Amino acid sequence: MESRSDHSASSRLLAGVVVLLCMCTAASGLSCDFYDDSCPDLDSIVQARVSAAMKAEARMGASLLRLHFHDCFVNGCDGSILLDGPNSEKLALPNLNSVRGYEVIDAIKADLEKACPGVVSCADVVAYAAKYGVLLSGGPDYDVRLGRKDGLVANQSGANNNLPSPFDSISVITQRFKDVGLNTKDVVVLSGAHTIGRSRCVLFSSRLANFSATNSVDPTLDSSLASSLQQLCRGGDGNQTAALDAGSADAFDNHYYQNLLARKGLLSSDQGLFSSPDGVNATKALVQAYSTNSQRFLCDFGDSMIKMGNIPPLNASAGQIRKKCSAVN
Repeated sequence: MESRSDHSASSRLLAGVVVLLCMCTAASGLSCDFYDDSCPDLDSIVQARVSAAMKAEARMGASLLRLHFHDCFVNGCDGSILLDGPNSEKLALPNLNSVRGYEVIDAIKADLEKACPGVVSCADVVAYAAKYGVLLSGGPDYDVRLGRKDGLVANQSGANNNLPSPFDSISVITQRFKDVGLNTKDVVVLSGAHTIGRSRCVLFSSRLANFSATNSVDPTLDSSLASSLQQLCRGGDGNQTAALDAGSADAFDNHYYQNLLARKGLLSSDQGLFSSPDGVNATKALVQAYSTNSQRFLCDFGDSMIKMGNIPPLNASAGQIRKKCSAVN
């Protein structure tokens, strides 16, 4: 079995091999060189903190990526997910006891406040940390557009109502992406983020028993995987976790799509891209294409991450640079 240190070394090697740098130009007031003069140590600070966090726990790369996703889908990419308080998005059902990595963002922000106080927004920290979560897992080195402001309010109801759910149909998920300016291709590409990370039993146990009037287990789930998941989740509180990409849990690759062809997608929303009626009509062909073309997936993923990172805040003009990510100034 590969040790954690061995994995970290192999991930860094793989990251060096993947040279699919998906370039970006200025858009929506953002640019790739926004902090080159005002905070030249930004890249090294973020890389060092994310690398240390992932050496301690490889899964943290996936957690930082998910944190960025859940931030951008609510109020736009404005760092609102980091705010504490009674309306905190942290307390929304899709995020509670699920979204992780806040302490890594706080550590990066603390380092940046020493190096270049009052300059880098928390929203940009989240976006940049996600980039390194991907890269240090072996994914593509895409450029991150920077220059976001931090939002002044959280939106718990927006998190509850607008974030795509693993229980949603592919058509509903596609509409949620469309609502923020993303298309069906982005649905398939960004779902590929599940090539790393883990999920709790509570999010997939409905596929394992009493699935329907005619099937105890979801018929689109491989029977051997179903058996192992039943054993994992049996008798627990729903918080046991399984790899989203069985057989390649910590490597950012196209194995996730190969799993879908083999009926080994963990979440209903994953397998639905290939097996559901909505998926057959709209997303199956892309799943098949990415399952056989790793380079296409990796570069398209970088492009879709840049696109997602451009989702504008609801009120960008009212933003600020927070001194502490969990509270407005």
